Amino acid sequence: MPDPAPSLVERPPQLLRDGYVLTRLEPLADLARGNSLWYLTFGLACCAVEMIHAAMARYDLERFSMIPRASPRQADLMIVSGTLTNKMARAIRRVYDQMAEPRYVISMGSCANGGGYYHHGYSTVRGCDRIIPVDVYVPGCPPTAEALLYGIAQLQRKIHEGSIARA
Repeated sequence: MPDPAPSLVERPPQLLRDGYVLTRLEPLADLARGNSLWYLTFGLACCAVEMIHAAMARYDLERFSMIPRASPRQADLMIVSGTLTNKMARAIRRVYDQMAEPRYVISMGSCANGGGYYHHGYSTVRGCDRIIPVDVYVPGCPPTAEALLYGIAQLQRKIHEGSIARA
């Protein structure tokens, strides 16, 4: 008597062997979101030079499917790099609110993370997380382009795992 066909529990389908794959929609959407981030550059000070350096030929953010956008309505990632002042706080919040959902934020540099050397000043916001929610912090003064790439990889890992929940 021939063996019964193995169930899907014992032998999950594979694309190369069976020609199809079963999956849920949410992990597939997380995979697509994490691998096609369109970033909005919000360069405020010297950290912006390192952010630009990461986009140039040596590190080339586009090979990670990251496309720079000038419009907040087309971007889903904001990279805040530099000292955030009280005058810019309202503008950064307005730009963040105009971004498409789901939206993510990387805070780059010690000034954006916590005020940096200027955190005792009257005009400096002590971290952009007081104005907008931050997903990944990249430390350094200024952080290198490699550090930004590592922060982007951490954000992509969080998106793929589905550990970033937005209300």
